[in-house]
Amino acid sequence: MDVKTVSTNRKARFEYFLQETFEAGLELRGTEIKSIRKGQISLQEAYVRTDGKQAWLVGAHVAPYEHASAYQHDPDRERKLLLHKREIKELWDAVRIKGMTIVPVRVYLKAGRAKLEIAIAKGKKQYDKRESIKQKDIEREESRSERRY
Repeated sequence: MDVKTVSTNRKARFEYFLQETFEAGLELRGTEIKSIRKGQISLQEAYVRTDGKQAWLVGAHVAPYEHASAYQHDPDRERKLLLHKREIKELWDAVRIKGMTIVPVRVYLKAGRAKLEIAIAKGKKQYDKRESIKQKDIEREESRSERRY
């Protein structure tokens, strides 16, 4: 199946330990899908909120579509996520544990439809972030030394 990544939340892998991922559909308005196809979506400040029955993407910014007429969408509205009931229940149970949250990881197009990859995550402490930076530096140095020889 043809999958095209539109946007990623690079900060999520740095700020959180990602534990389990889910694929969710997005309930979008007419001009929103056109903006997403052009890559005009930001997940930087976004998070997922659930009440045990439904789940919403909050804080994601979908830029207005410039070729639209007067019927334009609200760029910062909450968008309903399309998940199975058992997946929503699993997310709800995970969020009730202290320190756990649901973060959007990436938006991609799969068979012409916008999908959102979300993950149950646990926040990293400051020393965990320093460890991540150190690991990236080590990997970068190893790849540089391999390229030299």
